[in-house]
Amino acid sequence: MDQLDALESQSVYIFREAFNKVEKLGMLWSLGKDSNVMVWLARKAFYGHVPFPLIHIDTGKKFPEMYAFRDRYSKEWGVNLMLGECPPVESMDPSLPPAARSAARKTAGLKTFLEREKFTGIFAGIRRDEQATRAKERVFSPRGESGAWNFRDQPPEFWDQFNTDFPPGTHLRIHPLLHWTEVDIWRYTKREGIPTIDLYFAKDGKRYRSLGDKDITNPVDSKATTIDEIIDELETTKVPERAGRAMDHESEDAFERLRADGYM
Repeated sequence: MDQLDALESQSVYIFREAFNKVEKLGMLWSLGKDSNVMVWLARKAFYGHVPFPLIHIDTGKKFPEMYAFRDRYSKEWGVNLMLGECPPVESMDPSLPPAARSAARKTAGLKTFLEREKFTGIFAGIRRDEQATRAKERVFSPRGESGAWNFRDQPPEFWDQFNTDFPPGTHLRIHPLLHWTEVDIWRYTKREGIPTIDLYFAKDGKRYRSLGDKDITNPVDSKATTIDEIIDELETTKVPERAGRAMDHESEDAFERLRADGYM
């Protein structure tokens, strides 16, 4: 078994364990490279069928290419797509920096969606290597009723022994890609032929490493026009993956505040 097979096997195990233990599940689908790999893995785990809804919390500010991708592949993959709306930025915490305040709309939209739909657990495609705050996460992460995350009070997880026995009413975030890296994602995408939004590939010397809202996401310098070139670039670059995310360049605690409040 090579590294990609091992990663795939662990993620499939996480999906099946959650499906066996958690009553009502959904999956967040941001349309980016990580969540598309997550959908692909879920289809493998359940023999071509995703037995829970894909949830897109829509800010209304995604790139046109992302909406086109969503509309095409939600049909081709035969998934149950659920959409959630986000409140206006004026209603967000004014003490947050501008980009973080804009990003907070997604958290508020998710909270409203979860209050209405009553999901017990939500799959999210975060990775530990993506951002320092996310390195504190667990695979099965209990949350407060409002979706708030207490990163100082998380269950231990040793040797793939995941705690799925939580008190009634506990909301879980489940992270099947937590053990993956950005290079793993691209190597797996290449091996499996997973569809990819072309914003990830360089045009005029720039490409997107991470996709978010178009008004707070910027491309980075790059000449990588193929997946092989992206992999080669990632093996040598010192540029952080989220270098193009405006909120990551604001106050040091902005991202952690968003995560503690339930940000994906």
